[in-house]
Amino acid sequence: MKKKRKKRAQLPFRLNILFFVVFLLFSVLIVQLGVVQILNGQEFQDKINSTVKDVTKVPVPRGKIYDRNHDVIADNKALYSITYTPPKGVQPTEKLDVAKKLSKYISMYDSKTKKMKLKTITERDKKEYWYLLHQKEADKRLSSEEASKMDNGDQYQTILNRITKKEISDFTEEDMKVMLIKKEMDKAYSLTPQIIKNENVTADEYAKVSEHLHELPGINATTDWDRKYPYKNTFKNMLGSITSEKQGVPSEKLKEFLAKGYNRNDRIGKSGLEEQYEDLLRGRKEQIQYTTNKQGEVVDTKTIVQGQRGSDLVLTIDMEFQKKLDKIVKDALKSTKDKSPYLNRFMTDAMAVAMNPKTGELLAVSGSHYNDKKHKYENADYKALYDARQPGSAVKGATVLSGLQSGVINIGTMFHDAPIKIAGTPEKSSWMKYGLGTLNEVQALRRSSNVYMFNIAMRMGGEYNYQRDKSITFHPEAMDEFRNYFSEFGLGVKTGVDFPFEATGYKGDHPKAGNLLDFAIGQYDTFTTLQLAQYVSTIANDGYRVRPHFLKEVRDSNSEDEKLGPVKESVNTTIMNKIQMDDKYLKRVQEGFWEVFHNPQGTAYSRFNFAPYNSYKIAGKTGTAENEIYEDGKKLADTENYSLVGYAPYDNPEIAFAIVVPNAGLEANYDINHKIGQGLIKTYFDLKEKRAKEK
Repeated sequence: MKKKRKKRAQLPFRLNILFFVVFLLFSVLIVQLGVVQILNGQEFQDKINSTVKDVTKVPVPRGKIYDRNHDVIADNKALYSITYTPPKGVQPTEKLDVAKKLSKYISMYDSKTKKMKLKTITERDKKEYWYLLHQKEADKRLSSEEASKMDNGDQYQTILNRITKKEISDFTEEDMKVMLIKKEMDKAYSLTPQIIKNENVTADEYAKVSEHLHELPGINATTDWDRKYPYKNTFKNMLGSITSEKQGVPSEKLKEFLAKGYNRNDRIGKSGLEEQYEDLLRGRKEQIQYTTNKQGEVVDTKTIVQGQRGSDLVLTIDMEFQKKLDKIVKDALKSTKDKSPYLNRFMTDAMAVAMNPKTGELLAVSGSHYNDKKHKYENADYKALYDARQPGSAVKGATVLSGLQSGVINIGTMFHDAPIKIAGTPEKSSWMKYGLGTLNEVQALRRSSNVYMFNIAMRMGGEYNYQRDKSITFHPEAMDEFRNYFSEFGLGVKTGVDFPFEATGYKGDHPKAGNLLDFAIGQYDTFTTLQLAQYVSTIANDGYRVRPHFLKEVRDSNSEDEKLGPVKESVNTTIMNKIQMDDKYLKRVQEGFWEVFHNPQGTAYSRFNFAPYNSYKIAGKTGTAENEIYEDGKKLADTENYSLVGYAPYDNPEIAFAIVVPNAGLEANYDINHKIGQGLIKTYFDLKEKRAKEK
């Protein structure tokens, strides 16, 4: 009995302990729930409601480009545009659904052929489309055992490989349209707009897409732009071009441009001034902030930075002058070839540059090229910067100044112009084979004496006692000294022009004594037309070499109207160097250049000593260089390069020019360089007079 009572007494005690433990556990749980709900409740609620904010930069139209008279030469044309901005984590099937719906409202035809762009659809595109339509069936074509040995990419590729050609052979035109749309959508990066169509989007298409945006997630009907050039091909090569939205940023420049805030599909300047001034023309992108939830859905968008069109550029180029000069150059080239097509069969180019010698402002840069395959004349103004030729006697001003400054001749030094014969070399002479008589440096320039320049070269090479048919002393370093003097004028070195590329010309290797003589008359090294323009500008500008430039001003873009905005930056004259030659020597060369055009013995006198040319006060130098044409080591023809450099007015220069016409037939000298020179200088002063009357 006592044992039973003891057991009964112990049972309530144990139950009490159990209840107490349960009570403690519930107490801990209640406290923990209180901590979660009261102390950490907001934190956990924030995690539940967490969102991600991403910023996307949207391109804006490029800045416009104007000529010096404020005529637009590169503009933007507004376009309707259909774009797709994919949310984060969007699935291929979701894209396909959007593409199917969008295909009801837009066409996908090529703007040129007016046919659907079927050629752009690849076999892979068709297989991927088929896969999305038959995903369960396609996945069964890869066994579990095979899949376990592959990564996801290999699995997908294997499945595509097992889709047969027959299965993808009967797609309808509507299927093809969906493929084309989805193909463009697949190029898009997360939260970055991708153009689906911006060519020939009709008002009807634009309206229909706009009306159905609620059922087209990520699709937007907006406006885009394309570059247009009101002057068409005039100066177009120098303006350059931009990449298309499909080309985007070239792969070789991708890292550089991504670091600058570009998107991969942004259009950028890829040549010419569009490339040179990309940073100014690109503008400030509009920045849009997208807020997405944990499922990747966009829950809010907000513009945080307003976009602004790129800065406008005002160039130094005078487009009216440019257009007229292009015609002058082309007509001169064509008429010369037409008069003697066989002799001039190798003459395919003519180049001309006009610039302000005091400021370096390029007024016109022209070039014409005959395309013998297409049998047509094309604008080739870039050749004035790229195509280097032997200019002949046009450089004799630099030769005389080199001789004077080096001390091998003095003011008034006389040489008798008669043929020169160095042992083991052909005879060399001036254009009059039996000589021009005894000349000083001014007369030598006037009459374009080769022999006078040969004597300067021989003395610079160390020979002061020339004897006919004997070898002469020659110090090889004399060529370097000559080239150093020439480089002070911009000959053989970069001019500093604001353009992505310019040639510096070819320097002959391992020169001999005869080459030094050829160099002195412009028949060894090659120079571009722009280099020659800078050279003659330096002489016109009393020895100051200025940097030639295309950009005159940078203006704020003005979106409210078509007027130019305020000036942000003006390009000042840049003096690259002052030639290290005494001013009195320079005056002698300027005097010689004057006599070339105004003395009856001058080589340009007969072409310019009549109205209106004699009133322009032109000074300068003519040039002819012998040029042999070879192909596969075989000589095809003897030709000549014609050149002309000059400036006007002589006493207060405002225009300097250089003209080069290579490879003219020897018996077909129709003074093409002088014809271009006449047209160039007359057009300039006629325009100046006309505009003065209009004010």
